[in-house]
Amino acid sequence: MSAIRIVVAGVGHMGRLHAEKIASLSREEGSVALAGVADVDAERAREAGEGLGVPFAADVGELLADADALVVAVPTVEHGGVVRAALEAGLDVLVEKPIAASLEEAEALLALARREGRVVQVGHLEWFNAAMQRVRALIRRPRFVEAHRLGPFPARATDVDVVRDLMIHDLDIVQRLVGEEPERIEAIGVPVLTDRVDLANARLTFPGGCVANVTASRVSPTPLRKIRFLQSEGYFSIDFLEQAAIIARRVAGEGGEKRIDIQRIDIDREDALLTQLRSFVEAVHSRKVLAGAGDDALSALRTALRVIDAMPALDELQ
Repeated sequence: MSAIRIVVAGVGHMGRLHAEKIASLSREEGSVALAGVADVDAERAREAGEGLGVPFAADVGELLADADALVVAVPTVEHGGVVRAALEAGLDVLVEKPIAASLEEAEALLALARREGRVVQVGHLEWFNAAMQRVRALIRRPRFVEAHRLGPFPARATDVDVVRDLMIHDLDIVQRLVGEEPERIEAIGVPVLTDRVDLANARLTFPGGCVANVTASRVSPTPLRKIRFLQSEGYFSIDFLEQAAIIARRVAGEGGEKRIDIQRIDIDREDALLTQLRSFVEAVHSRKVLAGAGDDALSALRTALRVIDAMPALDELQ
């Protein structure tokens, strides 16, 4: 099985991490090869390329002819053009979330991928978190979900609102596990440090009766990334930062009395980015899209945009 030649487009914070993981996987397993890096900032491209010992360019189009796949870590507003060029060149694509800036653009990209027979996987990274992987098979028909994804303002550039930047991770997870999109959404959001929403809360009601309360902030002093599921069989709490999980179940005691059994699940910490990359490589080899597929990403983006649309204008809150 030959190594998959992967180019990385955009070598800012996330793109550089992708490139380093690909290079590491190449040295350890030989299943992939880092074929080059590109960035519109020519100096940043040169620095990353020379540091990793691979070809570099300011225009990613210069590198596509010698690649089998492309990792896209450019700003969201540029996803459409870069992904389209890769698909038309016959490459498979792993693109950072959200899949595109608009629903129409995302639908067009997926339609193109189907026509060209290419794999498109979207980087909803938390699905590959070790704690999430350990617990998700236990979650069945949740009745209530509560998610908090909070953190300080990022040093990296922020070209979208906090819903598409952070909340979309939890929207993706909830919808995958509930198995449907919400029928009703109530939301509120405010800009703080940008002209886009930086702090948001949404209440999602699903057709099957599940209710999810989801909060995201990129202006909070203390990082917090937790999600909790309540269902008839128990309560599940996942800490993404700690890669830890707690399960609470109702059990019968010796005398028949009911009590709550709380279990902390032992989880071996893993590199979610590396796990995601391996998933992509497997999908490319098998030609079968695995976790993080385009349809799930499209669904998450559709709900994220509905959350934004549900928010009242600021002047309505005064």
